[in-house]
Amino acid sequence: METTAEEQLIGPLLLARGTIDRSSALRANEQWLEQAWTDPSTRVLVIDDGHTLVRRSGDAVQAVLYAPADAPPGERYLLGVEDGVVYFAVAAPLPSGPGGDVNGRVTVPMSLRDTPEGEPVAAGLRQVGGLLGDRDAGLLVYAVALEAWHTTHEYCPRCGTRTDVRAGGHIRVCPQDGSQHFPRVDPAVIMLVRDEDDRCLLARGPQWPEGRLSILAGFVEPGESLEHAVAREVAEEVGVTVVRPRYLGSQPWPFPRSLMLGFFAEAISTELTPDAEEIAEARWFSREELARALESGELRLPPPVSIARRLIETWYGGELTGDW
Repeated sequence: METTAEEQLIGPLLLARGTIDRSSALRANEQWLEQAWTDPSTRVLVIDDGHTLVRRSGDAVQAVLYAPADAPPGERYLLGVEDGVVYFAVAAPLPSGPGGDVNGRVTVPMSLRDTPEGEPVAAGLRQVGGLLGDRDAGLLVYAVALEAWHTTHEYCPRCGTRTDVRAGGHIRVCPQDGSQHFPRVDPAVIMLVRDEDDRCLLARGPQWPEGRLSILAGFVEPGESLEHAVAREVAEEVGVTVVRPRYLGSQPWPFPRSLMLGFFAEAISTELTPDAEEIAEARWFSREELARALESGELRLPPPVSIARRLIETWYGGELTGDW
């Protein structure tokens, strides 16, 4: 199978649209960080267990940002600078407002049509990551990733001492032994497998309800290349041999700390032998079969915010409906 030109452009990866200069050289400058925090033009995104406040303004969805004086107390994470404005995240309970108390989070409709314009509501990255503009989407995915890492790495893995947050939230330092600990990212390959008839392989895990299918994915193991991970995961999960994995793009997926690396791969065998612990169902689809299954409601695909959806639509040749 030849790779077509459109396979080089898998469309917008909705969680990979950040525009902020991360300003890593400024993270260790404590004086600059304090000055930036006292600047009334600085803007703060409040993050609480992966949620933040958003509001609708016309057809646009925006993150609710605060001046430092109005932000709740909490750990501060420098997100970066854009057009002279400094952006921080603060890990703290979300401020209460007319959109609902923090303890009663709102599940935001994908269209936000049910939300009064300008009213803040709490939402997670899965709900609004694809609705926010480039700047706000980048701020939120960054803040979610940092918060998830800090929440699970409060203590030194060497001696168990509680660590201190440094470098604008990008390092934790153990006061006991001086060891430094940095945010962790777990690389995972996600691959659309095609056979010689250009059919697409979709599957679901045992934890998913029937009808919810996606492409195969798995974590890269120590000492393993991305290409070897693609071939190993496909063989382990469904017993299919693939060759010529082609990298197409990547997207952060901070649930809690993955980086999804997207591939196409060509199958040289098609008999499916799913691993019962990993795969409950696996099927080959032609484009026509996929379209019929989506139209009938038999099948649902991952949401547009996922790289899986972009890979499927790239293979299909256009946008598809039928979100989870």
